[in-house]
Amino acid sequence: MHVLNLGILAHVDAGKTSLTERLLHSAGVIDEIGSVDDGNTRTDTLALERQRGITIKSAVVSFPLDGVTVNLIDTPGHPDFIAEVERVLGVLDGVVLVVSAVEGVQAQTRVLMRTLQRLRIPTLLFVNKIDRRGARYEEVLRAISTRLTPAIVPMGTATGLGTRRARFTPGPVPAALDVLAGHDDTLLSAYVEDTVTDALLHTSLVARTREALVHPVFFGSAATGAGVDALLAGIEELLPPADGDAEGPLSGTVFKVERGPAGEKAAYARLFSGTLRTRDRIPFGTDGAEGRITAISVFGQGTDTRGDAVVAGQIARLWGLGDIRIGDAIGEPRKAYEHVFAPPTLETVVVPGPDVNSGALHLALTQLAEQDPLIGLRHDERRQETSVSLYGEVQKEVIQATLAEEYGLGVTFRETTPLCVERLVGTGQAVEFNKKNANPFLATVGLRVDPAPVGSGVAFRLEVELGSMPYAFFKAVEDTVRETLDQGPHGWRIPDCTVTMTHSGYSPRQSHAHQGFDKSMSSTGADFRGLTPLVLVEALRRAGTRVHEPMHRFRVEAPADTLGALLPVLAALNAVPQTTETRGAGCVLAGTVPAARVHELEQRLPGLTRGEGELESVFDHYAPVTHGTVPRRPRTDHNPLNRKEYLLNVTRRMAG
Repeated sequence: MHVLNLGILAHVDAGKTSLTERLLHSAGVIDEIGSVDDGNTRTDTLALERQRGITIKSAVVSFPLDGVTVNLIDTPGHPDFIAEVERVLGVLDGVVLVVSAVEGVQAQTRVLMRTLQRLRIPTLLFVNKIDRRGARYEEVLRAISTRLTPAIVPMGTATGLGTRRARFTPGPVPAALDVLAGHDDTLLSAYVEDTVTDALLHTSLVARTREALVHPVFFGSAATGAGVDALLAGIEELLPPADGDAEGPLSGTVFKVERGPAGEKAAYARLFSGTLRTRDRIPFGTDGAEGRITAISVFGQGTDTRGDAVVAGQIARLWGLGDIRIGDAIGEPRKAYEHVFAPPTLETVVVPGPDVNSGALHLALTQLAEQDPLIGLRHDERRQETSVSLYGEVQKEVIQATLAEEYGLGVTFRETTPLCVERLVGTGQAVEFNKKNANPFLATVGLRVDPAPVGSGVAFRLEVELGSMPYAFFKAVEDTVRETLDQGPHGWRIPDCTVTMTHSGYSPRQSHAHQGFDKSMSSTGADFRGLTPLVLVEALRRAGTRVHEPMHRFRVEAPADTLGALLPVLAALNAVPQTTETRGAGCVLAGTVPAARVHELEQRLPGLTRGEGELESVFDHYAPVTHGTVPRRPRTDHNPLNRKEYLLNVTRRMAG
């Protein structure tokens, strides 16, 4: 039996989880359709998901569809949980993108569609809620064509919109030929020669859909079941089944990690090649780690069941890999794991309640970050504080509730602040020599820092002979350079620069007669790890750095007569409108706004636009801070900016 790994994606409240329930019911997996409002759906299993009525964690369910086993992955729709969507995309064969027939194309719909097109993932669109008052057909099709992609093929017509009698009637649509012919030379030739047949049209539709060049559009209602049979037929016919060689080399990807009641770790993985069996010892990740598979549970035939093996194309839960992380490759890496959405641009400090043990809180946060790699943790030992990075305020509320309900830890948060970066202004260099100028370390290190293009990352280079000292010392310098660049002179990460080692030197291994190695006379890796931060921050200070804050690209649709009230507020939020377009009684403003002000704009927009305004916001770039005080971030290291304090802390640690 073929396998199809299918994702269900949507803007929040488009009816994605309800559609999942309807698909499971239509396939005969469940006898009764669960309700998001009642908190009894198959995929929203967390207590918090049931209480809030939103999907927070991706979930896998399975159902048989004629000759295909569909592994369906329900993902969150709220933009604060976009990380859950990101890691699922790499394991999918196809996607159903859900759009509401009432609200139409929304902000998150556009973000998702752009990403699906960039990754060339075959995608069907399902316009849900045709039974709801205000449901539209032609308008939604036009919005999909103009705001998502013009390469759409309506798969039928919807009638009785806005009533419980709303229906979707599959059938050929004349416009389909025009869209398909633009992507299919064979079909275009047949069109010119007037030899187009229904079979040729269908063959072209299947091929171009599987190539992610065109996107069939279905209408229906998850509540009534209208149009769902047509969608199921489209899923089976139009989306490509999983491929992979069960006899090939082992290769898979982990897209989810969870812990059981006893703390045992289970990894959700998609296998692209090979066969994995219980008791197999396998490599995983990028650090050369290995683990032995103790149990396997394979998804299929409506549920996941314990088995002895998982083969290429399937999704399974794996036990026994204690250090496994989301994004890790199993066996041979298929391709480098890459982020397809912007990283979080906000952070906040977690404040423990009066009876909360700091060690227990740190462990709980570490486990949460383990399940969500884009929750970056930053622990400050001196202040005994932990910061978490965030996409938005809803995510903060969910972290707070999760800590309370799953770990019994009551916490609050400090004010959310933007996650800035520092960029070099110029070039700077510094050097410290072994046994000179009060250098307490048996090492010579010279470094030059140069600006690098945005997005190029950190490059470490040598202007000294690689054989001039043991390789381990060079490695100690490079590793320490990368670690130190996490906190520039203002405390923010320096993401892009070139660091060149210009001087090197060490004290060779020495020993006393009839005695062992004397590390007080001989260089060790600790000397280079201790000296490098002092040299690097001095080079950074001479080069100069400038703090850049995250900026979002925004798009606001609002009634044109509210523009007068909207523009002053945008100016007060340091937003810069760059284009304004009038569309009848409405207008569209696009521009940039600091990430720190997006939440306030979201809160104020309804009142400024009579509840009719719609905001789309996505991270775009970092820009120099030009207003207010330049933000500083408290350091969590030994503060090499203060030489006396640093040497006191480091030499004490080395002596200990």
